[in-house]
Amino acid sequence: METLRLVLLFVHILGFAALLGGLLVQAREETRSVNPLVRDGAGTAFLAGLLLVGVLEAGDGDVNHAKIGVKFAIGLVILVLVMVNMRKPSIPQGLYLALLGLTLLNIAVAVFWSPAHA
Repeated sequence: METLRLVLLFVHILGFAALLGGLLVQAREETRSVNPLVRDGAGTAFLAGLLLVGVLEAGDGDVNHAKIGVKFAIGLVILVLVMVNMRKPSIPQGLYLALLGLTLLNIAVAVFWSPAHA
């Protein structure tokens, strides 16, 4: 179970790295869009997070349900915004900043809210 948890955590982190990278690569661009990195990163991070919670629930570890709920809500908002705007040739500056801010917020919740593995 521990190996599966670590693999899912790794994939979850890679998903967020792709999401954040896909947003940051557009920081200096005039026109921003939901590129494949943003789309795939958001989906990967969300799905891996759900699977990770399932593995944690099945194991012996404590799960911080408040933290998971907050991360789930933020991740779901990110995923919905990405999917709704996926086919548009560009997205407004406010939406870009919202996606960037929500992504950073979700990472901050993961890092700064104890316990570390929940």
